[in-house]
Amino acid sequence: MKELDRQEIEKIIESRDERLVDELIELVKQSNASMTAKEKKYTFKDKVADKIASFVGSWTFILLFIGLLIFWLTLNILSDKPVDPFPFILLNLLLSMIAAIQAPLIMMSQNREEKRNEAKATSDFFVNVKSELLIEDIHTHVERMAKDYDEILDYLKKLDIPENRKDAKDVPEE
Repeated sequence: MKELDRQEIEKIIESRDERLVDELIELVKQSNASMTAKEKKYTFKDKVADKIASFVGSWTFILLFIGLLIFWLTLNILSDKPVDPFPFILLNLLLSMIAAIQAPLIMMSQNREEKRNEAKATSDFFVNVKSELLIEDIHTHVERMAKDYDEILDYLKKLDIPENRKDAKDVPEE
């Protein structure tokens, strides 16, 4: 997508040049299409990272992990020959390794999600701008129609047609 800074965009919008606004919207559509194409081209590693981040951020994972920790602690506390005695150094090492692996995977997934959200926000912005311009045009047309209506009423009052007067009872009914 052609990079435009915010001031250039505001100038285009303020100019009310429909052709330029339509070009901006077309640029956004192209950007969204390319973003969708990029999403389809995610590598296997990207997809795996997204799946892991999705699972790690779920209640299923949290409950399973709590269950595993309770099982590990119970096994090592109640056992005569614990695999990992009280300070639970092995458990601490395992938890540190899991965190070290999870963090980058989650960050990669969040970065991709952020890019998708940014593209969607840009698209929404331009759709909102176009809608605002259309609403202003409609408002202008309605104001012009109201003005024309008032002029027509004034004209009819000047004609002094009996049906329009309040003292129309003087006029014979047909």
